Amino acid sequence: MTFSLLVAVPALIAPAAPEPAVPLTLAGPESPADALFRQGRDLRYAQRWYEAAQAYRSLIREFPRSSRVPDARYWLASSLEQDQRWDEAAEAYTEFLAKHPDQRMLGKEARLNRVRCWGIRQWNSPAAQAGLAGALSDDREEVRIAAALQLAKRRDARAVPVLQAGLRVDASSEACRLALLAMGVQPQAAGPAQGRFLVIRVKERAKPEALTVRLTVGLARAVGGYLSDEQLRQAKKKGVDLERLMDQALNAPKGTELFSLDDGKSTVTVTVE
Repeated sequence: MTFSLLVAVPALIAPAAPEPAVPLTLAGPESPADALFRQGRDLRYAQRWYEAAQAYRSLIREFPRSSRVPDARYWLASSLEQDQRWDEAAEAYTEFLAKHPDQRMLGKEARLNRVRCWGIRQWNSPAAQAGLAGALSDDREEVRIAAALQLAKRRDARAVPVLQAGLRVDASSEACRLALLAMGVQPQAAGPAQGRFLVIRVKERAKPEALTVRLTVGLARAVGGYLSDEQLRQAKKKGVDLERLMDQALNAPKGTELFSLDDGKSTVTVTVE
C-alpha cells in the first residue's frame, strides 16, 4: 500500500469558513464596496473563481479603507485556491495573515488552507517546501500537524518530531501514526491514555451472541484470562506474544485485528479500537 493511501489528503474544495452577510440598508442603496463584495460572493457561489477573484481585487484596490477589505482578502485567496492557482493562493493567504493579524477565526482557516496549497506544490516549488518547514513551528498545533503530514508525503525527516507530538492529539493521532509508519519511523507511544482499547470478542458455539469486553490498553495483560488452555497453546504456536500486547496496541492503527484463536468451542478475537 502506498503512502498516498495511508494518509488522507485534505479535499481541494474545503468547507467554507463562516462568511459575514452583506447587510441590507434601509436608508438607501448599498455602498460600492458592499456591491463589489456581494458580486464576488455571488461569483464564488456560481463557481466562477477567476471572476470572483477579480471582483475582490477591485474592492481592495478601489476601496482600501473599507471594512470589507479583510474579508475580501481572505475570499480572494480562497477563490484562487478553488481555481487551483496554488502559488497565487498561498501568497494571497500570506498577505491576508500579514495585513490582518487580528482576524482570528479566518486567520486559522487561512493558515490551514495555505498549508494545503504548499503541500500540493511542494514537489515543484522550493518556496512551498520552505513554507511547510516554517509552519512546523506555527503557534497553532493543528497547523504544525497539518504541515508535518504534508511534508511526510516526501519523507521529510523534519516532520518527525511534530508527528510524534501529534500522537497525543485525539483528532490527529491516527493520521500521525500512519504517516510515521509509512516513513519507516516507529511511533513513540504517549502511553495508554490515548483513547485506545483492546476489544475482546468471545463467540461460543452454543450461544447466539458474542461476549464483548473492552479493556484499556494498560490492562492488556488481562487478555490471557479470556483464553482457554488450548487457545493459549495456539497463541504460542502462532507467535502471539501476550506479554507485548500493550506495545502492539499502541503502535497499531485502530481497527487492527491483533489475533484470533479458535479451540472448537469458542473463537476469541482481539482488535484495537
